[in-house]
Amino acid sequence: MATTDQTETRRAHDREPTAGRRDEQTHVGWPAQLTWIRHGESIGNVEARRAGEAGDARLNLTSRDADTPLSDVGERQAAAVGAWWRDLPADERPEVVLSSPYRRALDSARAAVKQAGIDLEVTTDERLRERDLGSFDGLTSSGIRELFEAEAQRRERTGKLYYRPPGGESWCDVILRLRNMVGTLTRDYRGERVMIIAHQVVVNCLRYLLEGLNEQQILEIDRRGDVPNCSVTSYEFDPSAGKKGKMILKLENFVAPLREKGAPVTAEPDDPTQKAAGA
Repeated sequence: MATTDQTETRRAHDREPTAGRRDEQTHVGWPAQLTWIRHGESIGNVEARRAGEAGDARLNLTSRDADTPLSDVGERQAAAVGAWWRDLPADERPEVVLSSPYRRALDSARAAVKQAGIDLEVTTDERLRERDLGSFDGLTSSGIRELFEAEAQRRERTGKLYYRPPGGESWCDVILRLRNMVGTLTRDYRGERVMIIAHQVVVNCLRYLLEGLNEQQILEIDRRGDVPNCSVTSYEFDPSAGKKGKMILKLENFVAPLREKGAPVTAEPDDPTQKAAGA
């Protein structure tokens, strides 16, 4: 298991030639490498931090969540990831780049690809979108307690994995669409190095799937801290693991690319409703 120490330098991995690795795994269908990156800091992240500190009930944002742009810091973070890709050996750079269609993720992906100088098209997939908060959209934790007192109590009782806000999605709903996404990855990207730019909840829910976690384990990961903006969580296919081989965690919340390029490390949650204790 990779360490959660965000100051850790990147582990060196002994790698077989890409072609050989692809031949070995054709019958199982997994990508050779699967890397998930949370988008750079957004204007919404900045506003959520301000609203939380001020105790406001609502975020002061004029755009819908899907259209929220990156902050200046977020643009620097995305460029730092791209510079990291550029500096990797050719057989470790991404061959496929997929992104959530939400602006903050798509802009992060495009900025990183441009900085890396890699001739790749960024493909969007709506299954990678942020969790839908329904009636809680634009509210802080204090706002939910103020405006939806009964729902706040039900949320605390039900727990983060299973609770679905009115008109929104639970983590389980996100996991369901990601199960479908994994099917696409194993069908269309066998043996390839796939890079995906998405959101904090999406990153954690994919860990739940790929690592076979239970409710207690994924919530413990979540309690350790928020997924840093533009941090890297990656898996590599190991043909010797299990009966048919499986994806093995190699990097977790890896932020050395940001530190190496002088970009700030930020970790405000995408979901401002989760700031309350026990949320």
